[in-house]
Order: sequence, then structure tokens, then C-alpha cells
Amino acid sequence: MSIPFTRWPEEFARLYREKGYWQDLPLTDILTRHADSEHTAVIEGERQLSYRQLNQAADNLARALQRQGIKSGETALVQLGNVAELYITFFALLKIGAAPVMALFNHQRSELNAYATQIEPALLIADREHALFTHDDFLNQFVTDHNSVRVVLLRNDSGEHDLSAAIATPAGDFTATPSPADEIAYFQLSGGTTGTPKLIPRTHNDYYYSVRRSNEICHFDRQTRFLCALPAAHNYAISSPGALGVFLAGGTVVLAADPSPGLCFALIEQHQITAAALVPPAVSLWLQAIQEEGSNAQLASLTLIQVGGARLSATLAARVGEEIGCQLQQVFGMAEGLVNYTRLDDPLDRIINTQGRPMCPDDEVWVADADGNPLPRGEVGRLMTRGPYTFRGYFKSPEHNASAFDENGFYCSGDLISIDEQGYITVQGREKDQINRGGEKIAAEEIENLLLRHESVIHAALVSMEDDLMGEKSCAWLVVNAPLRAVQVRRFLREQGVAEYKLPDRVECVDALPLTPVGKVDKKQLRQWLASRSPV
Repeated sequence: MSIPFTRWPEEFARLYREKGYWQDLPLTDILTRHADSEHTAVIEGERQLSYRQLNQAADNLARALQRQGIKSGETALVQLGNVAELYITFFALLKIGAAPVMALFNHQRSELNAYATQIEPALLIADREHALFTHDDFLNQFVTDHNSVRVVLLRNDSGEHDLSAAIATPAGDFTATPSPADEIAYFQLSGGTTGTPKLIPRTHNDYYYSVRRSNEICHFDRQTRFLCALPAAHNYAISSPGALGVFLAGGTVVLAADPSPGLCFALIEQHQITAAALVPPAVSLWLQAIQEEGSNAQLASLTLIQVGGARLSATLAARVGEEIGCQLQQVFGMAEGLVNYTRLDDPLDRIINTQGRPMCPDDEVWVADADGNPLPRGEVGRLMTRGPYTFRGYFKSPEHNASAFDENGFYCSGDLISIDEQGYITVQGREKDQINRGGEKIAAEEIENLLLRHESVIHAALVSMEDDLMGEKSCAWLVVNAPLRAVQVRRFLREQGVAEYKLPDRVECVDALPLTPVGKVDKKQLRQWLASRSPV
């Protein structure tokens, strides 16, 4: 049984195989190629797992899931934080051909229910440490609402749902049955701009190529000791090259709960970490901490810091080399596929001022005007792309796909970019109505729809506002029929099950929202209003 999704046209699939991009290997090969190695694969606090132990744990869990009836071609919803169980679970599901959605740990009821509605999972794996699963109220309601769920396993549970017990039970006669390499391996999460989060089907072939090519560009090898301080399930942290790149190379992943300097600097020194992936706000905090300490001595082992998730200002970029004392690499990628890197041997000016160039010779990238016509080099317009690891359609979203792709299969990401004569991209902004809050994407429509559920809210609009630390924050403009304070708005959204990063940073109540000539809310005017008002 295979999961239906939008495939690459046959002529492209044939080309990508002929050129060696697609090698028809399952993603499990990333781990099983090192199955006999005693080299350390994962460090999480006091825990250390060798490659042999990681592979055995994945086998054990895979066999336990098989015994409970989870089959190839089914789906799973997984929500785990920066813990070793995330990788064990990921590989276990790949080994039995079950395709997971890897929800971020800060996702709440709204997101989990939306994902489950789309994939109809047979399996839920989560963590009692998450507020939703501390007690069984949400879990019971979730299983009732999504009756496809037959199996539930929970980290930090000592009862019938004990994930640790499943991982510890010997696999016995287990035989891996990964799905074919041109089928869905798992679903990535879109930053999206619509009310329902979109899911991105990633195949073994396309994702494995993305990881393999990323390693070649970023020079990850067996000596790489990688700090994963961003959400481990995030596309950037798992594949650019991320943890999967480290595992492919036979290196070591060191997990951190968050990217705070106080935590990460000690880990870097203790484990002699060589590479880290950050978002711009974390870079700013690291630089601030170094200034306050008057030393970067704890970071002496670092040779590479990657920065992605949101555009890094040239001002911050210029400080990384001197103050942190290592190579900077800018990363501009998307869960939908395309990844751009500055190269390690690029001139400093290019590393500071651009977001890199595509990693594959057959990444087709061009800039379109509002009508879909190509623009010359240097002009700012909409990013259009297709290639051997860029998907061909969101999962179960035919209407959205009709507007997200042109007639030739080029994906329009919604980013506004320019491309120079050397093929390097500079991100200029976004066409889509989403807010990039320190690398976390907020779909304005999703929050607006929830705000309109409040009995006092008549109209609602969520817009971005510039912020020195986060890049962007959010402001909710409301038309109300009764006084409403910001604290009440945030409390209401929390009650709707929304992740904390999606809560408005600022709330403004007005008599009416400005409208464009065609009757839509004029968000450009709202941002101008913000600029004219005093900060709060």
C-alpha cells in the first residue's frame, strides 16, 4: 500500500536517476551503513548512543510497532523534542515504511489536530513532558476525534503507552521493510500562509539527495560534532545538512534544549563541537554573550556556524567571523525543497551580503514578475523553482497547488528575491502573508480566523512589525464591540490551543480596518500606522 501524492513527471524522474541524484536507496541507509560502528552518534545530556546502539534501538521500536499492527503505507504523528528518541522513532518508522509527520515540540492542539485530519495517522508518539500530554484529557479527546489512531506511545510514561519499554524490547527476528525509494518517506511542515498547515511529502530519493549534496558543500565528515540547538524536527536542523547529514558522514550530534548561550557555550566546550546551525536571533544573543563575557574561549573548537531560517542582516553577518571566531555560512532553504548555501571558499563580501546559491546544477531557479513573466538578473521578483529535491505538490491540497505551481511545474515559494550574475540569491522580502518571527513562520490567516472566534472581535488583521532581535514580530489589529486588552487576547488564543510563538506581540484596537480598492484589508496601511505610533 502506498500513499498517494504528486509525483515528478516521468521524464524528470528518469533524468534525475541518470544524473545520479536519485540512487533508489531508502533513508534508512543513512543509519544502517554505520550499524556496526561504536562511534558516538548522539549525545543528549548524560546519554550517549553509538551508531550500533542507535540502529538497535530503532530496530527494537520498529519491531514493537509491527507487533502492534502498524504497517507499511500507514502514517504516524510524532511530537518529540530535542531528545534521542526523536531520531530512534524517525528511523524506526522508516524501517517499517510508515510515514510520519514530525510536529515541532511547541505545537499545540490546533496544529496537532490539523496534521491528524490530513494524514489520518494509525500511530501517535508524544511526550508526557508536553503540557498537552501531562494528563489524559487531550489524549483521550484526540483519539476520539481521530479514530484512525490505533496505537499510542508516550515518552516518560510508565504505563501501557510506555515508549521506552518498546525501545528496550529486543527486536528478535525483525526484518526492515522500508517503502520504495520513490515513495513518501515522511512529511515535512510548511511555513504556509493559509489557515490549515500544509504538509510536504518528501520521498527517500529526493530527501537523501538533499542531505548527501548538503554534506558535500558543507564538508561534514566523521570528525564533525554538530550542535542541534534548534527544534530537532525542523527541516533546517534535520537535513541542511543537519542531523541526517551528520549521521550519513558518521559524525556526532549533540542535542541542546534551546540555543541559549548559557547552555550552548558549555556544551561546545565540553564536547568540542565543530559546527552549529542557528537562526538570526540566536546569533545576536551569542554575540551579546561574548561581549558581556569579554571572551569567546569556550567556542574555540567551532569551525562553522550556519545561519538560516530568516534573513541575516549584513551587520550581524559581518561580526560572526571576528567575534565568534569561525566560518559563517548562510543558508536559505525551504521544507518544500530548494536549498541555497554560501560556499565555504566564497569571498567574505558574498558570504555577508547574500543568502547563497542553489546546491544542485539542476536546480532551476528564476525570478518572476506579478504576471509570471521572467525578470532579468538583478531585478526583484517572485522566486520560482523546480529540481530533483523540490516537491511537486502539497499533500491533499489540489486547490492550493493550482496557485502554488505554474503550468511547467515550477513552485512559487512566495519569497521575493534577486539573483546576481553569479547565481547568488539575495532575499528581499515575502509576497506571502506570513510573519517570520525569528525563523518561526506564522500564517496570518490562521491567527485571524481564531481571533474572530472571540465574542468581542468584529474584524481582525495580523501584520508584521520590524524587530531588531527577532527580525519580525506580530501585531493584531482588532475592531471590537467591547474593550479588549492584549493579555485577554493572548489568553484567548492560548485557550484555542495555539503555539506561544504565534501569539500577537502587540494588540491595537481601532474603529475600522483600512481597505484596498478591491475591499481587502490594506495591511500595507496598517504597517504604516504602526510606524507612526509610539512603541508599547
